[in-house]
Amino acid sequence: MRNVVIVEGCRTAVGKRKGAFANCRPDELLAQVLQALTARARVNKDIVEDIIIGCVTQVNEQAMNIARTASLIAGFPEHVPGVTIDRQCGSSEQAVHFAAQAIMAGDMDVIIAGGVESMTRAPMFSNLRKVQSSPKLTKNYRIVNQGIAAEMIAEKWRLSRKQLDDYALRSHKLAVRALQNNYFSKEIAPIEVVDRTGMVKIIDRDEGPRENAHIEALEALDPVFQESGRITAGNASQISDGASAVILMAENKADALGLKPKARIIARSVVGSDPTLMLTGPIAATKKALDRCGLTIEQIDRYEINEAFAPVPLAWLHEVEGDIHKLNVNGGAIALGHPLGATGTKLLVSLMYELERINGTYGLLSICEGMGMANATIIERIK
Repeated sequence: MRNVVIVEGCRTAVGKRKGAFANCRPDELLAQVLQALTARARVNKDIVEDIIIGCVTQVNEQAMNIARTASLIAGFPEHVPGVTIDRQCGSSEQAVHFAAQAIMAGDMDVIIAGGVESMTRAPMFSNLRKVQSSPKLTKNYRIVNQGIAAEMIAEKWRLSRKQLDDYALRSHKLAVRALQNNYFSKEIAPIEVVDRTGMVKIIDRDEGPRENAHIEALEALDPVFQESGRITAGNASQISDGASAVILMAENKADALGLKPKARIIARSVVGSDPTLMLTGPIAATKKALDRCGLTIEQIDRYEINEAFAPVPLAWLHEVEGDIHKLNVNGGAIALGHPLGATGTKLLVSLMYELERINGTYGLLSICEGMGMANATIIERIK
């Protein structure tokens, strides 16, 4: 099978709910990312053979196959198709996997994979307001809110409220440090928006990290999901808006075009996990991906484990015996935000640029997903 490489990737800054991108349609937001991506890669839009986009809440402006509508807005030729997929929080990571599989199989040579989510304009669960779980499902499984699942994980792994708040503070401190050092400047595509007053603004800085974050403020927050619980708004991911994308190619195609890829995809996995605990899938997905490429966790230079809730990366770290100094080193979703469908390729782009910054070789990405699933991806930086 053919090697699959990532030629280029970029993302928007992540906007807070009702923040920088509140007045920007998600299809138009994604279109700007697609335009920036092909310009950065110096790739003619005409050679792209498919655009695969992850999006969770496919209603309102995110309906009607946003992959297709955004590509047309971005000026892609009519012959370039697009498809929108939903694997919950890992949707755009799954988009990368589907693209890689098509390229490995020889069906295509050049594919864009990415994701988008405006949690301001298409609020989470707005596509589920009249939907209840099937009795045939709930007969066999206890279906709970993800926050309750996070509480259960904290209980199972004996993670105290203090440990969760300390981890949340770490996320903000690392993200603030990254912003101060301009670690994200290369990966962020500046986005033009028109605010409510009609003024044009350029958005190129993540809104979520709090420079004044301190432990006392986190400790003062009330639990959200259980009266005596440990999960608060402070140790959970932020509700956000954003988009991201990467362009993948067969390695021989990139060579023929004279392009220098950034990374090679060397392992992919997807697993189902307990649909009640729901958020533990990255543990099994990581082990499966490592086994497939013959690497150990010690050989991985950086890992991005999505901070849906603080117990998720902490339980993962314990079970895979990872090194916290390699984990989410520039902050995670607790500080930077979690625009659901966009998070997978957002983290992948950040991982690529972090490996470049430290002259590292291997990076691992894994994301927990609703109803108990997870993807994992391992990349090798091309030096």
